[in-house]
Amino acid sequence: MSSALNRESERQISSFSPAAVFVGGEGEESSMGFVSFAGRVLFASVFLLSAYQEIIEFGVDGGPAAKVVAPKYDTFVNHVTLHLGVKVPEVEMKHVIAATIVLKGLGGLLFIFSSSFGAYLLLLHLALVTPIVFDFYNYDMQKPEFVELFFKFAQNLALFGALLFFLGMKNSIPKRQSKRKAPKTKTV
Repeated sequence: MSSALNRESERQISSFSPAAVFVGGEGEESSMGFVSFAGRVLFASVFLLSAYQEIIEFGVDGGPAAKVVAPKYDTFVNHVTLHLGVKVPEVEMKHVIAATIVLKGLGGLLFIFSSSFGAYLLLLHLALVTPIVFDFYNYDMQKPEFVELFFKFAQNLALFGALLFFLGMKNSIPKRQSKRKAPKTKTV
């Protein structure tokens, strides 16, 4: 009798899932839901914390972010004008910083709740900001700035890839079907 009791308690312990306790159910779906949510929170925290810091430092002129981005933006505009012949309209740097705050903040919050729109906002932010802020291509390879900017550029490319992966997975998984059984058809 005691060996049967031991086997039963070993089975219960081996099937215990800590994530299922937090979600409120047992099973793989509920623990995967929790893990997926936690991953989205951790991923979005990069954007949310950055937006929060920029809001605090914003001031009347866009804060330190505007001072760092302004010369890089001017260099980018000069490259676009010189190589493509396109005149880029003048914008105030505080408006650019405000737009990035909105893209990161709103995109991060929506992404936490598994919104594709939030992922698209974060993709837009990364696509616009990465080549301007992390302009490693404007530096000589022997300079320490080149290596630092190249690594940050590569990190943003990895974030971009992760968002694309999220959107691909989200679109490839069919919508959940109702768990109710289909009504039986009557045969005569």
